[in-house]
Amino acid sequence: MELLFPLLILLLFIPIFLSGRKQRRQMQEMQKMQAALEAGDVVITTSGLRGTIVDASYEDTLDIEIADGVVTTWVRGAVREKVNPVATEDETPVEETPAVDPATTPAAATEEKSEDPAAPSLEKSTVEKDESTNGTARS
Repeated sequence: MELLFPLLILLLFIPIFLSGRKQRRQMQEMQKMQAALEAGDVVITTSGLRGTIVDASYEDTLDIEIADGVVTTWVRGAVREKVNPVATEDETPVEETPAVDPATTPAAATEEKSEDPAAPSLEKSTVEKDESTNGTARS
């Protein structure tokens, strides 16, 4: 009975100790990644902004290009992750899609069945877009 209390306290502190070690290790990995950033790396900041590093010559800050010609300065600690480069076309395997016979598809069968002019059409209506800046459709 006398050993129960110290054993209980020990069992409570073991998970706290282990989680603290895990968190410290993750923080060290994050700091190593942030210190190794260089120009040309694609990164995501803690606020979710994605951009390309154009200048990493300063110790504490980075210049990140977020759009063509738009460069902003960020603290290195604001970089959450480094994005891996996308595989080029030479590296990606080409998957062949099987040829589909239009006469055997379910869409062709439904078109043949419903020729009633009063039936609602399932085809998308084509609405012309104007040349406005946001590309909204006008009726």
